[in-house]
Amino acid sequence: MNDSPGWATPGSSPSDGERPGAPADQPTPPASGPGWSAEQPPPGQWQSPAPQAPPQPQPGQGWGQQPGTPYGGPYGGQYGHPGGPGQWGKPPAAKPGVIPLRPLGLGEILDGAVATMRTHWRSVLPITLVVATVVQVISVVAQKYAMSDLAVTTDPDADIDASLNSIGTSMAVLLGAGFIGALGGLVATAMLTMIYSRAVLGQTSTVSTAWREARPQLLRLIGLTLLMALGAILLFVALLLPGILLQNPGLAIAGVFAAFPLFAWLWIKFSLASPALMLEKSTVFKSLARSSKLVKGTWWRIFGITALTTIITSIVSAIIVWPLTIVGMVAFGGGLSGIEDGTASTAWGALILSGIGAIIAQTIVMPIQSGVTVLLYVDQRIRREGLDLELARAAGVENYGTTGG
Repeated sequence: MNDSPGWATPGSSPSDGERPGAPADQPTPPASGPGWSAEQPPPGQWQSPAPQAPPQPQPGQGWGQQPGTPYGGPYGGQYGHPGGPGQWGKPPAAKPGVIPLRPLGLGEILDGAVATMRTHWRSVLPITLVVATVVQVISVVAQKYAMSDLAVTTDPDADIDASLNSIGTSMAVLLGAGFIGALGGLVATAMLTMIYSRAVLGQTSTVSTAWREARPQLLRLIGLTLLMALGAILLFVALLLPGILLQNPGLAIAGVFAAFPLFAWLWIKFSLASPALMLEKSTVFKSLARSSKLVKGTWWRIFGITALTTIITSIVSAIIVWPLTIVGMVAFGGGLSGIEDGTASTAWGALILSGIGAIIAQTIVMPIQSGVTVLLYVDQRIRREGLDLELARAAGVENYGTTGG
């Protein structure tokens, strides 16, 4: 096993009734030894390699699957079946990195994300700081020159065509800045994913190493993101179009109410596609299928953790950004009169202070959001595919998965 964090796409999960690595026409060998589930291999096959000479994978393989490597039964890893030997009173799970190698709880996922940012800050913070700074500089300039031309007036005799042209120009500039921001966020997410994959093993990663490992999959990640964005747009258009064509406001409103829950369901269903694509070195459509398989049966749990993370990070961002924004508007935007006529939001001082707050917030929030997604992916694979065995082997944990713990 090399130290590369890339994860090869696993084969059938334990629930498919096959032992990974076995030929399709060869039956699964019977389990041996007392107390072992029929779906688990003999304990002797789970011995970790000698730490001084870990096995090397074949080209294209990583943590996901190696020939003859078991996943550990339908309950994943060292846990066996309910009521099996060692099920009660087991010693604490091995923890070579930021998480214990067992199914994770909400607190452990959030703690793992924060612990990675705190322990590996030399790799994490430069990535998010650079990306956040570039994005905010572009955003501040775009707001200054786009919003300055957007007149705010209550005059009923104002030129409507000029106002519409101003709005169109401003929106185009802001959308362009938003696209650049999204692109920067994708680069940061790709690199952070590789850092978190190593942090799970207790390994460090430099910025250059993270970039080198993330770069081959970056175009696919961009394609995945654009595909999901296009799907969301088509979803809303399809549900709104009947009401618009029939000029029926009630039907259009019903389409909006139907679109949001459907969008949320699809978003969570494919929320693990990004780490699957990066860590399994898979294609766009295979990563979507992997995410759907991993999320199946646990949609509400993943939705709850994702929603809670979004709420926490939004609160943190608001606490940092809004005070600086208000101070900037009052101090540099002409006070209440500037806020009333709209000039306060385009003053250089107010924009710069707001941008500084956004840089600080994104530098802190971005690693947490990316980390929770990666750790949710790891957690689901531990629960479904016994990934903890492969992680333990990669981290050099001896005798992991045996009856002795």
